Amino acid sequence: MTISINLKRVIDDSYPIHIGPLPEINFEGKVVVLTNPKVAGLHLQTLLSRLSAKEVYIVTIPDGEQYKTFETIESVLERMFDHRLNRKSLLVAFGGGVIGDMGGFTASLYNRGIDFIQIPTTLLSQVDASVGGKTGVNNRYGKNLIGAFHQPRAVYIDPNFLKTLPSREFGAGVAEIVKMAVTFNAPFFEWLENNDLREGDNLLYAIAKAVETKAGVVEEDEKEQGLRAALNYGHTFGHVIENETQYETYLHGESVAIGMVMANALACEAGLMTHEEAERVKALLARYDLPLTYPITDVEKFYQTFFLDKKSADSAITFILPRGIGGVEITDAIEAPVVKKILSTFQGIGA
Repeated sequence: MTISINLKRVIDDSYPIHIGPLPEINFEGKVVVLTNPKVAGLHLQTLLSRLSAKEVYIVTIPDGEQYKTFETIESVLERMFDHRLNRKSLLVAFGGGVIGDMGGFTASLYNRGIDFIQIPTTLLSQVDASVGGKTGVNNRYGKNLIGAFHQPRAVYIDPNFLKTLPSREFGAGVAEIVKMAVTFNAPFFEWLENNDLREGDNLLYAIAKAVETKAGVVEEDEKEQGLRAALNYGHTFGHVIENETQYETYLHGESVAIGMVMANALACEAGLMTHEEAERVKALLARYDLPLTYPITDVEKFYQTFFLDKKSADSAITFILPRGIGGVEITDAIEAPVVKKILSTFQGIGA
């Protein structure tokens, strides 16, 4: 006997992305704002002046990638139960990429899922992490290996929050902008080469262009079954670097920048990119003081860690490689000796 459960349905998870000064946000039920002490000290009063709700609770968690764990998630959930939030409540993720990832994951778990909105306060989270619904936490095996796709109800990108951003954090965000230009938009990459994001309205244009690019990719491939994987250019290498350094040496965007340099070297070896194009990418990253090298101590260990990447399967490692500037190749056909040859060129070099 076979009994079928017919659950076919169309779900509309569309949402707006507002770029500009933070508008008034009105909500009828209870709201919990998830943030960290640094962001709260700088910007919480601004948010609270724009947020209206039946009840508003503030939950702060420590700042840093090393706190992006199940233990932290559990502590946030406990606070939410203490405040008796229900399925009609709202979580506001107010901070950088770590807050956004954990806020979205917490919202996906509480009462089997409640709504949340993203209010990103770093450049990296504004151009990348806040858009697309990827949520999760890290464990000792790697980055974001535990999580869920849970789309926000809205994203509010206010460039005014970036005025207090440290230069390293700014550079980390630029790395994600460069990532999208290299893989999807050659004219945008050329624009980035010819314009300084620290001058005039250039940053606002770049944010809008990056968000527009990512939104288009997410619309086509929400659950990362194909094209969306291209947004992980630089991340396959970068996640290993973060894992080896226990998330304490580099910001995420800095690891991605190094990862892009490594991916470009592999792309050159595979005949997908010219050395001149790779140098153009490196020069653009260097302009924003991003690190470009990483001293690999054990090539075999570094290589084996690739297998923990979410895009890899069984014995095949999936690499996201640029096809020139403005194109991308998703491949699992790069032989181990070729990869290890490239990794060996980074062995023992200065950071």
